[in-house]
Amino acid sequence: MKTILIVEDIELNRELLAQLLGHEHRLVFAHDGVAALERAAENRPDLILMDLSLPRMDGWEATRRLKADPALARIPVIALSAHAMKGDEDRARASGCDDFLTKPIDEALLFQKLANHLGN
Repeated sequence: MKTILIVEDIELNRELLAQLLGHEHRLVFAHDGVAALERAAENRPDLILMDLSLPRMDGWEATRRLKADPALARIPVIALSAHAMKGDEDRARASGCDDFLTKPIDEALLFQKLANHLGN
């Protein structure tokens, strides 16, 4: 069973992702970028779903720090964002995100991206 770290500060969004993914994956949660770094180091997830607008440390900075850590750099990070403006995906990829999904989440696209990155 693959482990997915879900970094999301809005409880409703965490619950939705848990309902979608909890049956087939081990889920670990973080509510901000600081906690994301801690959970990633503790759990070494197979993939990270990273909200970009987070308290304490945003998802862009958390991803930069994850990718700068040799022990965590290979973990795929999929950005989850309500930011759908032109350039937001480029900015997310520039910070180290491997993929990008806008909110509200398209479930079929989410599962496709998970399969691409987890090899399912």
